[in-house]
Amino acid sequence: MSKPNHSVERTMFYGAKPIIFERAKELRQNPTKAEKVLWDILRKKQMLDLRFKQQHPINIFIADFYCHAIKLVIEVDGEIHNIKENKEYDKARTNDLENYGITVIRFSNKDVLEKIEEVKIKIEKICKKLLKT
Repeated sequence: MSKPNHSVERTMFYGAKPIIFERAKELRQNPTKAEKVLWDILRKKQMLDLRFKQQHPINIFIADFYCHAIKLVIEVDGEIHNIKENKEYDKARTNDLENYGITVIRFSNKDVLEKIEEVKIKIEKICKKLLKT
């Protein structure tokens, strides 16, 4: 009987299928303006020396940004997320991700584009809190 593979590479994707990886790659190649702005802050371990990944597969989902070390997902939401059905979907998706022990935080495109320093401070505060746990 073989042991299950529990390496970081295996567990950080929570069983995502190849089609999810393909879609994530497409999304990485076409980021929104707000995603570009936030990625400039998160990439290359600029946030507390934490490694964030952009458009990261997690099971059937793709997180805008994910840090496996502290199990943090950061979502950047456009106007479409204000529609009732999408809000309900986002809530269910957040619950599913939280079932994996992942913390999910959301920012609007507008906040990222117009209040990036406030967004950065909030992310840093949450990262520090998660690092302590």
